[in-house]
Amino acid sequence: MTKFDVLTIGNAIVDIIARCDDSFLVHNGIIKGAMNLIDAERAELLYSRMGPAVEASGGSAGNTAAGVASLGGRAAYFGKIANDQLGQIFTHDIRAQGVHFQTRPLESLPPTARSMIFVTEDGERSMNTYLGACVELGPEDVEADVVAQSTVTYFEGYLWDPPRAKDAIREAAKIAHAHGRETAMTLSDSFCVHRYRDEFLDLMRSGTVDIVFANRQEALALYETDDFDQALRMLAKDCKLAAVTLSEEGSIVVRGEERVRVGATAVEQVVDTTGAGDLYAAGFLYGYTTGRSLEDCSKLGNLAAGIVIGQIGPRPMISLASAAREAALA
Repeated sequence: MTKFDVLTIGNAIVDIIARCDDSFLVHNGIIKGAMNLIDAERAELLYSRMGPAVEASGGSAGNTAAGVASLGGRAAYFGKIANDQLGQIFTHDIRAQGVHFQTRPLESLPPTARSMIFVTEDGERSMNTYLGACVELGPEDVEADVVAQSTVTYFEGYLWDPPRAKDAIREAAKIAHAHGRETAMTLSDSFCVHRYRDEFLDLMRSGTVDIVFANRQEALALYETDDFDQALRMLAKDCKLAAVTLSEEGSIVVRGEERVRVGATAVEQVVDTTGAGDLYAAGFLYGYTTGRSLEDCSKLGNLAAGIVIGQIGPRPMISLASAAREAALA
């Protein structure tokens, strides 16, 4: 038995979410549907132009940890914040979800990271992220005992933007594998894949990463192809297990020659797609670490993703464990 089912490592970010129309994105030079990295000055400018906003603790891997905990799993999280107001908000929120979080905060600048997220009428989110304290995450923040006691250690591809985080991830993977555990990563977004394609492939092919999460666009970008079947074949060859989300078509899991396809959970209205991939990973990993079939892992992932896109914000506002019981997946 391990102490934790899933340990996630990521950029600790407070999301500031507001609605807008497409013309706002064009006027402000925001790439729709992408995660755009910005500096402090740009962050202040966009914040000043936002309409009424909701503040919520976010960050891809943090959302995944919160989802695992909401399903009843034992979750832990590593991520760097500063000892400031947003850092206190982040710490309160993730601990209140039942996630183990003990990463020591910075006592000086840069401040806690924040992401201005603009949600258009179609539910698409465009993220503008100032990484702030996230860039200071390093090997010294890896709690070896937590890694050793986690069934799966999962990290976000976005961590390849702050340079010292790469060393932290490699250190965590080494500890995990030394204790017979597994590692997982999400490709995060297609722009991230384009920036670090060779490094991501090396992580997979070297065995540093066992399990890969992606959406269709990220899988295609990883192998620089328009042929989705070819991308799936390459994923199956390059890693032990891969789960690919397909928006309204559900998801597909590949493991060697095995293929498991599961339809999407019905959603009355798509309100905000922020966190959909993060919550899919949460559901899947909760199922995986509790010994479920790949089909049930996928169903749990699709259920969690379907719930989060029906609300504003990336963290579930209802008990995912209760929703799983109602769907006969508990």
